[in-house]
Amino acid sequence: MNYPAELKYSKSHEWVKMQGDVAVIGISDFAQDALGDVVFINLPGVGDSVDMGAAFGDVESVKAVSDLVSPVSGEIIEVNEALADAPEMLNSDPYGSWIIKVSGITSTEDLLDAAAYEAFCAEEA
Repeated sequence: MNYPAELKYSKSHEWVKMQGDVAVIGISDFAQDALGDVVFINLPGVGDSVDMGAAFGDVESVKAVSDLVSPVSGEIIEVNEALADAPEMLNSDPYGSWIIKVSGITSTEDLLDAAAYEAFCAEEA
């Protein structure tokens, strides 16, 4: 498993990369591995509000449908529309395939650093 140190992680297996005051969000290597082959993603819209701990979309894999849970609160300013046509990018490049970008961040206190997230994943495995 890969746990890039420059990212923060949620216990629901999303990653966050802060770019100034914008949070770039995707799913972790652990999440895509657990899901198996991703075949569909239900994306939110630009301008939608997200709340930390609440679902903002879902991914469908050959195994199951899983909610995408926002690791922060704020407003969606960009959506990676390329994933609608190629959801498998979440499997092949989970840290290069962001899902949404969020601004107006109000909550990040529950995020884990890479070491804490790796330990959390080891307990779940």
